[in-house]
Amino acid sequence: MTTSDRLDTPPDRPEAAPHATAAPTAAPTAEAPEASDAPDAPEIATAAPEDVRKATLAGAIGSFVEWYDYGIYGLLVTYLALNIMGEADAGNLFLTNIGFLVSFVARPFGSVICGYIGDRIGRRSLLAALLVLISASTAAIGLIPSSAAIGVAAPVLLVLLRVLQGFSAGGEVAGAMSFVGEYAPDHRRNFLMSFIAVGSFIALMVGSALSALLITTLGDDAMASWAWRIPFLLAVPLGYIGFYIRRRLEETPHFEALRARNTVARNPLREALGNRRHLRAILLTIFLPALNGPGYYLLFVYMPTYLKTSLGTHNFSMLRALTVTAVSLVAVACCIPLMARLSDRIGRKPVLAGSALAMAAVSYPMFRLITTGEFGLACIGTVVLAIAFSGHAAVIHTVLAEMFPTTVRYSAYSIGFSLSTIVFGGSAPLVMTQLIDATGSTLVPAYASILTALITLGTLAFVRETKGRPLAAR
Repeated sequence: MTTSDRLDTPPDRPEAAPHATAAPTAAPTAEAPEASDAPDAPEIATAAPEDVRKATLAGAIGSFVEWYDYGIYGLLVTYLALNIMGEADAGNLFLTNIGFLVSFVARPFGSVICGYIGDRIGRRSLLAALLVLISASTAAIGLIPSSAAIGVAAPVLLVLLRVLQGFSAGGEVAGAMSFVGEYAPDHRRNFLMSFIAVGSFIALMVGSALSALLITTLGDDAMASWAWRIPFLLAVPLGYIGFYIRRRLEETPHFEALRARNTVARNPLREALGNRRHLRAILLTIFLPALNGPGYYLLFVYMPTYLKTSLGTHNFSMLRALTVTAVSLVAVACCIPLMARLSDRIGRKPVLAGSALAMAAVSYPMFRLITTGEFGLACIGTVVLAIAFSGHAAVIHTVLAEMFPTTVRYSAYSIGFSLSTIVFGGSAPLVMTQLIDATGSTLVPAYASILTALITLGTLAFVRETKGRPLAAR
């Protein structure tokens, strides 16, 4: 890694020295942690532009692999219910969605363990290992015999493998975001980190497109019988590619600075949970991403199941439902870098607030379009929702990473965000399915979207603007 090269400084900030030691000077708050300004504070070597590009590419590709593996379960949940549970009726779909929820319950365990390891020994090696874990567990789902062959052992194996997936995902998000964020220059951090989010949405788009292609070429009967296994088995080559790329990178400059000065936290979990300032930030990390649940899991993961099984219109085959989802995924993937660049210019809070307000405003009318059962109107509805959500998807993880110092960033960020996904994300498909059945209203997802948008907007009032600020070291 080159340390003598330097990136251009933004025009509105003073010229930086080749080795920057800048740190926020504000009083310590939950929203803007105080960096150490002691004489022995670690010097942060400025990464060469080539290294920044490699780190960003590795983060995006790793995110693609991780979330392809993780998201394919939600896209193919109907076929899993048919094969693993025996029949794709409402009861078995409920049980399969339990498997979706179980993976989220496992995420905090992954967050705690991976966060501790990542803050103690570094980010790079751990992130490579996590790709191996989730790829292996995803491929194993594709090898589970049907319930007709092994009975109750089939759903038991499914749940166990979902636990492994959840454990891996619990350590992935904060680790990948911290990795890229600690390489990125302050004035472009959000833009570069946004490609990790783009990678996750492209992964779902590829999963949707691949599933649609298999249905088109092989037919729905073949898909229900055996072809549903193909997307899961593709996790093996994808995982190898991601592992290879991540293993070739160096550790982040920020973590190397801590290591060089022997200031790595001895017990990052104790430091994160025993510090009132960090605890306040973790609390914000739980509620600020509330919109992420309906935005990500309802719009893009649960949507095919919603269109095919919950509307009751019989207008959507799985192929048409996956096509609607793919169109919205293209929209959000295109908009995220634009929203991130805007955030680097005008600030994180205006973009997050604008996205939350937009989601609150358009959710009801757009879901009204979706519930008509008309393919074209459903595409319009999901695309508008995707555009409204893109500001949140582009910015939220940058804000969360910037809340914590390098010593506890991986641990504290992981814990808060994993708890958030349990409350607002992992339960979404299960809760939506049950509420729609109980109330008879197919607009339940719209109400959930509005409610979580308001939670995000309210929490944002307690967050300090972090645009352009150097990452805190301690």
